[in-house]
Amino acid sequence: MSNKVVKSDAEWRGLLSPEQYHVAREQGTEQPYTGVTWNNHEQGIYHCICCGNDLYRSEDKYDSGTGWPSFRRPVDPENITAREDDSFFSRRTEVRCARCDAHLGHLFDDGPKPTGLRYCMNSAALKFEKSP
Repeated sequence: MSNKVVKSDAEWRGLLSPEQYHVAREQGTEQPYTGVTWNNHEQGIYHCICCGNDLYRSEDKYDSGTGWPSFRRPVDPENITAREDDSFFSRRTEVRCARCDAHLGHLFDDGPKPTGLRYCMNSAALKFEKSP
Protein backbone atom coordinates (compact mmCIF):
# COMPACT_ATOMS: atom_id res chain seq x y z
CA MET A 1 0.00 0.00 0.00
CA SER A 2 1.20 3.50 -0.75
CA ASN A 3 0.23 6.93 0.57
CA LYS A 4 -3.30 7.80 1.69
CA VAL A 5 -5.71 9.03 -0.96
CA VAL A 6 -7.95 11.91 0.11
CA LYS A 7 -10.47 13.54 -2.23
CA SER A 8 -13.42 15.84 -1.79
CA ASP A 9 -16.97 14.54 -2.05
CA ALA A 10 -17.30 16.25 -5.44
CA GLU A 11 -14.12 14.55 -6.70
CA TRP A 12 -15.37 11.11 -5.64
CA ARG A 13 -18.74 11.77 -7.30
CA GLY A 14 -16.94 12.71 -10.51
CA LEU A 15 -14.84 9.53 -10.52
CA LEU A 16 -17.43 6.93 -9.53
CA SER A 17 -20.77 5.77 -10.91
CA PRO A 18 -23.79 6.52 -8.67
CA GLU A 19 -23.82 2.90 -7.41
CA GLN A 20 -20.07 2.84 -6.79
CA TYR A 21 -20.30 6.14 -4.92
CA HIS A 22 -23.23 4.92 -2.80
CA VAL A 23 -21.45 1.71 -1.82
CA ALA A 24 -17.89 2.97 -1.38
CA ARG A 25 -18.45 6.47 0.00
CA GLU A 26 -21.88 6.17 1.71
CA GLN A 27 -21.51 2.62 3.15
CA GLY A 28 -24.18 1.23 0.87
CA THR A 29 -24.75 -2.40 -0.09
CA GLU A 30 -25.60 -3.68 -3.53
CA GLN A 31 -28.30 -6.28 -4.02
CA PRO A 32 -27.02 -9.89 -3.87
CA TYR A 33 -26.38 -11.70 -7.15
CA THR A 34 -26.29 -8.42 -9.11
CA GLY A 35 -22.66 -7.28 -8.92
CA VAL A 36 -20.28 -7.72 -11.82
CA THR A 37 -17.73 -9.76 -9.84
CA TRP A 38 -19.82 -11.98 -7.55
CA ASN A 39 -19.72 -14.85 -10.06
CA ASN A 40 -16.35 -14.08 -11.66
CA HIS A 41 -14.08 -17.14 -11.95
CA GLU A 42 -11.15 -15.61 -13.84
CA GLN A 43 -7.67 -15.35 -12.35
CA GLY A 44 -6.46 -11.95 -11.22
CA ILE A 45 -6.50 -9.27 -8.54
CA TYR A 46 -9.40 -7.33 -7.09
CA HIS A 47 -8.55 -3.66 -6.49
CA CYS A 48 -10.33 -0.84 -4.66
CA ILE A 49 -12.65 0.94 -7.09
CA CYS A 50 -11.66 4.31 -5.61
CA CYS A 51 -7.87 4.19 -5.37
CA GLY A 52 -6.67 0.98 -7.03
CA ASN A 53 -5.26 -0.55 -3.83
CA ASP A 54 -4.63 -4.32 -4.16
CA LEU A 55 -7.27 -6.02 -2.00
CA TYR A 56 -7.94 -9.68 -2.86
CA ARG A 57 -6.58 -12.45 -5.09
CA SER A 58 -8.84 -14.67 -7.17
CA GLU A 59 -7.31 -17.79 -5.58
CA ASP A 60 -8.72 -16.62 -2.23
CA LYS A 61 -12.23 -16.11 -3.66
CA TYR A 62 -14.91 -18.73 -3.04
CA ASP A 63 -18.66 -19.19 -3.49
CA SER A 64 -20.20 -18.45 -0.12
CA GLY A 65 -23.74 -18.76 -1.45
CA THR A 66 -24.51 -15.19 -0.38
CA GLY A 67 -24.51 -13.47 -3.78
CA TRP A 68 -21.55 -11.23 -2.98
CA PRO A 69 -17.89 -11.87 -3.79
CA SER A 70 -16.35 -13.61 -0.79
CA PHE A 71 -12.68 -14.07 0.03
CA ARG A 72 -10.67 -16.03 2.63
CA ARG A 73 -8.04 -13.31 3.17
CA PRO A 74 -6.82 -9.99 1.76
CA VAL A 75 -3.69 -9.61 -0.39
CA ASP A 76 -2.05 -7.93 2.62
CA PRO A 77 -3.75 -7.28 5.98
CA GLU A 78 -2.28 -3.76 5.91
CA ASN A 79 -4.33 -2.93 2.79
CA ILE A 80 -7.61 -3.03 4.69
CA THR A 81 -8.97 -1.79 7.99
CA ALA A 82 -11.77 -3.26 10.07
CA ARG A 83 -14.09 -1.63 12.58
CA GLU A 84 -17.29 -2.44 14.42
CA ASP A 85 -20.51 -1.65 12.58
CA ASP A 86 -23.75 -1.60 14.58
CA SER A 87 -26.05 -0.63 11.69
CA PHE A 88 -29.08 -2.67 10.64
CA PHE A 89 -29.75 -3.83 14.21
CA SER A 90 -26.77 -6.16 14.32
CA ARG A 91 -23.09 -6.07 15.19
CA ARG A 92 -20.82 -6.70 12.25
CA THR A 93 -17.24 -5.91 11.30
CA GLU A 94 -17.00 -3.38 8.48
CA VAL A 95 -14.06 -3.66 6.06
CA ARG A 96 -12.56 -0.51 4.51
CA CYS A 97 -9.71 0.25 2.16
CA ALA A 98 -6.75 1.39 4.25
CA ARG A 99 -5.56 3.77 1.51
CA CYS A 100 -8.74 5.76 0.79
CA ASP A 101 -11.23 4.66 3.48
CA ALA A 102 -13.72 3.28 0.96
CA HIS A 103 -16.38 0.98 2.38
CA LEU A 104 -15.82 -2.48 0.86
CA GLY A 105 -18.12 -4.83 2.77
CA HIS A 106 -18.09 -6.86 5.97
CA LEU A 107 -16.04 -9.57 7.64
CA PHE A 108 -17.63 -12.67 9.18
CA ASP A 109 -16.14 -15.65 11.02
CA ASP A 110 -18.14 -18.31 9.15
CA GLY A 111 -15.75 -18.88 6.23
CA PRO A 112 -13.92 -22.01 5.10
CA LYS A 113 -10.63 -23.31 6.42
CA PRO A 114 -7.81 -22.48 6.75
CA THR A 115 -8.78 -18.93 7.85
CA GLY A 116 -12.41 -19.48 8.89
CA LEU A 117 -13.07 -15.96 7.61
CA ARG A 118 -15.49 -14.59 5.01
CA TYR A 119 -14.61 -11.20 3.60
CA CYS A 120 -18.01 -10.48 2.05
CA MET A 121 -17.41 -7.60 -0.37
CA ASN A 122 -19.52 -5.46 -2.66
CA SER A 123 -18.73 -5.83 -6.37
CA ALA A 124 -19.36 -2.09 -6.76
CA ALA A 125 -16.37 -1.41 -4.47
CA LEU A 126 -14.02 -3.63 -6.48
CA LYS A 127 -12.28 -3.41 -9.82
CA PHE A 128 -11.05 -6.73 -11.22
CA GLU A 129 -7.80 -6.95 -13.18
CA LYS A 130 -7.36 -10.22 -15.04
CA SER A 131 -3.94 -11.88 -14.85
CA PRO A 132 -1.99 -11.89 -18.15
